[in-house]
Amino acid sequence: MEEEYYKETSITEKNEEEKNNELIQSILKTRENLKQAHKNFEFAEDELIDYYSYNIKANQAKLDYLIKLAKSKELVMDIETQTKLDIIKEVS
Repeated sequence: MEEEYYKETSITEKNEEEKNNELIQSILKTRENLKQAHKNFEFAEDELIDYYSYNIKANQAKLDYLIKLAKSKELVMDIETQTKLDIIKEVS
């Protein structure tokens, strides 16, 4: 007995601008996570020191990768782009 499966809705591909906006949003979010990890590290005690140092290293590695990816796509981040992305983020 064979069953057939049908897609109920079509999957839409993101266009290049949406992908680029998502990449920039990821960079901004990772940058904020890194800042927060640094703040938490300053006040960490005992075993949490190891946790936050790992968290800093992980976020820094992710940020480095995302920036490298953005540079390869020749994306430019300016105040206007950041403001536009903040508005998009608030709406969604």
